[in-house]
Amino acid sequence: MRPGEVYELRWEFVLLNGSGGLIQVSEGKSKAARRILPIIPDVYRMLKARHEAQDKPAAGWVFPSTAKGGHLEQGTGKTQHSAAIAKVNAETIKANAKLSEAGEKLLPLLPVFEPYVKRHTALTRMAPFCDAFTLARIAGHSSITITHRYCHPQADAVEAAFSKFGNRPEGVTDGGHRENRQLAERNEAGVETVS
Repeated sequence: MRPGEVYELRWEFVLLNGSGGLIQVSEGKSKAARRILPIIPDVYRMLKARHEAQDKPAAGWVFPSTAKGGHLEQGTGKTQHSAAIAKVNAETIKANAKLSEAGEKLLPLLPVFEPYVKRHTALTRMAPFCDAFTLARIAGHSSITITHRYCHPQADAVEAAFSKFGNRPEGVTDGGHRENRQLAERNEAGVETVS
């Protein structure tokens, strides 16, 4: 989901069914942005905990705040994200000072990144498991051209495509049109065809 879609999520568009569920994205940048997505286990656990912490509301914002819109907003999310990374890095710098004195290996600092990067990473990691049109539907893209930014086929994916192609069922020839082959067989057998 786009960060804005997450921030504007309402409980009436979340179905938690005991082990998973669905999220309906009801508004978006385009008609394609309106979609229904399955909930993966990690998201399910987070949403279930949040739902219980909010006394299991049937409606309302999933991420309410005192902001003008009544929910977490894009700028607030970026600010909180930056502050969280800065806090972790400050703690890491303190820990590294002690590690350095002890001659031990230092801990790496977290890179600063936009929360939107997580969407890009998720879509890029999902791309090898589905075709570009399915990925476009999941992402809510209105153009397949946008989806291609997330598709980075590796050599093994190309090899797998050729392997599947080489193992296709018999009878699918003439550009994949079974009808053309059947028509050719009738003509060879001298069967009259009506157009």
